[in-house]
Amino acid sequence: MQLIVGRIGKPHGIRGEVTVEVRTDEPEARFAPGMVLRTMSGANTRGGQNPPAGPGVPFEVPHELTVESARWHQGRLLVAFEGVLDRDVAEALRNTLVAVDSADVTPPEDPEEFHDHQLVGLAVVTPAGERLGEVARIDHAPASDLLVLRRPEGRTALIPFVKAIVPEVDLAGGRVVVDPPGGLLDL
Repeated sequence: MQLIVGRIGKPHGIRGEVTVEVRTDEPEARFAPGMVLRTMSGANTRGGQNPPAGPGVPFEVPHELTVESARWHQGRLLVAFEGVLDRDVAEALRNTLVAVDSADVTPPEDPEEFHDHQLVGLAVVTPAGERLGEVARIDHAPASDLLVLRRPEGRTALIPFVKAIVPEVDLAGGRVVVDPPGGLLDL
């Protein structure tokens, strides 16, 4: 499974650096020099080939980009990728999503911490074992993370991912135990 770690934004300067909208808790690890990131739709991608850019030859985003350097500047991450040497090529990368394979991501050390991809698809049950649905995705809200629950009838419900409401996450058993307060699933 591919995990999106960022979205390439506008070019910075004339030497090919780009801004990156970070979508990972560990940007220093994901954008370390030498890291190879997969590209996902949002720009022109083509068969992993990186045609020569030049007059009249459009640049097409390769399937992989290798981080040459990364640095923080005024609260934004600036990244230079190998082979991206000027502003025009950097502009062609705009809106490209960059991702890593979930198999390459080490699990969190804290047993109470989870990566989103570990939770998506798990069954959601009450403490009594009643099936409520399954985790469709995780939304990261300012106050707390939210489990987006796909209900059997097709609706969705938002469940705050806090210990009082989600007392147990059993990855091995493929389930999340939810003890919702009255009315939470009716919203």
